[in-house]
Amino acid sequence: MAIKKILCFCGSGLGTSFMMEMNCKKALKQLGIKGVEVDHTTIDDIVPGAADLFVCGADLVEKAQAAGSAIGLKNILSAEEMTQKLKEVFGK
Repeated sequence: MAIKKILCFCGSGLGTSFMMEMNCKKALKQLGIKGVEVDHTTIDDIVPGAADLFVCGADLVEKAQAAGSAIGLKNILSAEEMTQKLKEVFGK
């Protein structure tokens, strides 16, 4: 699966999802992955086709998996965990 769009989300789509977006962008850069659009949103926007990969807290991962491929983070503010999970997804 080619990943061209990643959506980071939380319940309200404000601070936490924005911080996950920033960490995601940093991780992609660190891994040398280019050409991937990253955005943040609210849980209400998580529908099939909205993104190729969804990133959220572990507590919301079931909702994301119902819409497509998803990563659930135990610590949503951990840049290290974000990098590790994206590394696995992209096979780096």
